[in-house]
Amino acid sequence: MTTIASNICIATALAVAVFAVAATFPAASAQAAEMEVRIDNFAFAPQRMAVKVGTTVTWINDDDIPHTVASNTKLFRSSALDTKDKFSFTFTTLGAYEYFCSLHPHMTGAIVVEAATGTNGAQ
Repeated sequence: MTTIASNICIATALAVAVFAVAATFPAASAQAAEMEVRIDNFAFAPQRMAVKVGTTVTWINDDDIPHTVASNTKLFRSSALDTKDKFSFTFTTLGAYEYFCSLHPHMTGAIVVEAATGTNGAQ
């Protein structure tokens, strides 16, 4: 076999291997999303959000006093978040998750977790 033919065979084998590996792993755009809820003026914004399974939601306290993020079912609970502090939780199960600030119970919100084929975004 000539050197050129040998190089073509090696290049073809490498191309096939790279394609096989690329097909095995999802693209970066298919990775789980990240969403944010801002806490400001004694409110969660957005107050209600729909996300896909596997999405990480991060709450950020933009208020000048501490707040918490606590699930009504005790699934998740942050410590007191001072100004610019963050709390994150990854939603892995379908359903509606209501939450509130344990320091200011009138502050409420909800995360609706949908199947990966549903729509994603604030409602």
